[in-house]
Amino acid sequence: MKCCNVLSHSLERVVKPNVAYLRECGLRDCDIAKLCVRRLRLITANLQCLQAMVGCAENIGIPRHTGMFKHALHCVAFLSEEEIAARVEHLKNTFRWTDAEVGMAVSRAPMVLNRTKESLQRSSEFRISEVGLEPAYIAQRPFIFCFSLEGRLKPRYYVVKFLKANGLLKRDPSYSAVLKETEKAFRKKFICHHKEAAQHLKEDYDAACKGEVLSNFRFA
Repeated sequence: MKCCNVLSHSLERVVKPNVAYLRECGLRDCDIAKLCVRRLRLITANLQCLQAMVGCAENIGIPRHTGMFKHALHCVAFLSEEEIAARVEHLKNTFRWTDAEVGMAVSRAPMVLNRTKESLQRSSEFRISEVGLEPAYIAQRPFIFCFSLEGRLKPRYYVVKFLKANGLLKRDPSYSAVLKETEKAFRKKFICHHKEAAQHLKEDYDAACKGEVLSNFRFA
């Protein structure tokens, strides 16, 4: 169906000018191809509309010719300036960010603009209310929004909390460092290393990753 939609537009008057313009913005052909898989209308919209989308991407603090630009364009495509402003305001209120902090977060991780209000609320409640992170800390590290709250953030947090509560960690690792660990590295460092002292930790972690009740973690 997508292919048919492309074929219904003029190759010379619509598709080629749009592709050429995206190249002028610094996007490689592979970037354009990936974008069009998810946002086909980027190459079938009229050029003025596409230029407006590029303007919106730049207005959230991400210049063209940067690595993040293609992600920004994907996130703001077909959103009006009013819709973007409303989403930015919602982020600001939900995470208690200042204007500077919300600007920093959006410019570093534009995908937060596409998160639902419900997921953002859950994220805020967990990170700020339960973990105790400061709003500024989150704004400076918005990459954490790339990870699943239920499948990664919560299970890893509760593993580290369990280990700390039982005196099994010599050092208190930073929240962001724990999240950045690959799954293999995390398991080796925080689970396998403690398999004798915490025999049920692996099965509890596996259960938590599947969304099962986190009370399975046996705190001392």
